Amino acid sequence: MIEIDGLVKRYGAVLAVDGVTFTVERGEVVALLGPNGAGKSTTIKSVTGLVRPTSGRVRVDGHDVVRAGTRAKASLGYVPDRPYLYPKLTGRELLRFVGRLRSVRDAERVADTWLETFGLLGAANALIETYSHGMRQKLTFVAALMHDPAALVIDEPMVGLDPRAARQVRAIMRDHADRGRAVLLTTHSMEVAEAVADRVLVMHAARVVASGTMAELRRTTGQHDADLEAIFLRLTDEAERLPDAFGDPLRERDAVS
Repeated sequence: MIEIDGLVKRYGAVLAVDGVTFTVERGEVVALLGPNGAGKSTTIKSVTGLVRPTSGRVRVDGHDVVRAGTRAKASLGYVPDRPYLYPKLTGRELLRFVGRLRSVRDAERVADTWLETFGLLGAANALIETYSHGMRQKLTFVAALMHDPAALVIDEPMVGLDPRAARQVRAIMRDHADRGRAVLLTTHSMEVAEAVADRVLVMHAARVVASGTMAELRRTTGQHDADLEAIFLRLTDEAERLPDAFGDPLRERDAVS
């Protein structure tokens, strides 16, 4: 489970995240959507411990990310939008390192199973610096999944993936949740979010302006036959035109400048 309660993050005078609260339950996939600069990546990085909140609390599997960071991170798998890997290691060497770090039982077998799933088994002994971007993204997924994390956090899961791999990733996210894990993803792909997410959260100007299932979002916007793209555009357009209806983080930003 992922719990975010009153999350605020400021960078000097800039309010990047303003009072965000939501939960990702076990067995659930939640998609976090929003235009560029809405606060999605800062929220994700607060969950992973890469960013320390200004205020508010973030818990992963019951562990506070700030106060019990090691335990929280042990329950977490993270796939960033840009893979950060050791180029002078082979894929297998990296996964061996991850397996030891995560205390994965039978790590070689687990790694090979995931490598085969992602079509990387034949490249396992090649240096990572020879991998394409898509191959590196797949290897990052393998590293994140090896310890079967209670919470999986993915920032733009389809970046660099070919259609076959993208389809696999959608199935893996769904399967991970169906086995009682929590999955949180950010994506600019409305198609991906609509296909795999149980709930969708829409951020705009540092705040969550809407959340719910597709059926609930359709009722909220009065667009009973709309797809997620149409709903997203309607919600963000309204938030842009009527900031007071959702709170106005720009006003707070001016107040601290």
